[in-house]
Amino acid sequence: MTDKGRRAEAARETGETRVRVRVALDGAGAVRADTGVGFFDHMLHALAFHAGWDLDVSCEGDLNVDDHHTVEDVGLALGTAVDRALGGREGIARFGWSYAPLDEVLARAVADASGRPCFAGDLTFRRDRLGALSCEMIPHFFRSFAQTAKLALHVDVLRGANDHHRAEAAFKSVALALRAAFAKRDDAAVPAGKVASTGVPSTKGVL
Repeated sequence: MTDKGRRAEAARETGETRVRVRVALDGAGAVRADTGVGFFDHMLHALAFHAGWDLDVSCEGDLNVDDHHTVEDVGLALGTAVDRALGGREGIARFGWSYAPLDEVLARAVADASGRPCFAGDLTFRRDRLGALSCEMIPHFFRSFAQTAKLALHVDVLRGANDHHRAEAAFKSVALALRAAFAKRDDAAVPAGKVASTGVPSTKGVL
């Protein structure tokens, strides 16, 4: 893990999973993901790498049942770690958005680090699974992550037929949107009156 910046850890243990997460938001894209679901690990790597995080995720889950609890609980634990790393959210840009193409696919993500969790999107897939990852769990992961990271997150795949590309473009667009939303704001570039005296980008003075 890179020795700088905003960092946190989180753990989640249930009768179904045991998850450990370490994240550094100001990292260098150093990623280790070991969830037992290969395609999911691939997506977590894309998310952290393009967001500029260092990330270490491990999960022991009840994959003998299916992948649901593993993906959901990793999302919840990762969101918790990100929320802790953001702290009071002072000095961040707050809003971020991005388009990410992957060959014929185009995905869009918009994020608001508002402190109010919400997920909406359209990630329609034709296949039931990508490797060992159920396609229905991809939006569920984003929903679980947004819940505990306290984000409003909108993710839409706008065009393209290849489901591998659709999933990967979605994760990359989310990564880039979060990178922008979590970026440390250059106060000198912010017009007077646009940021509360607390340094938080909200008229409420708190997120």
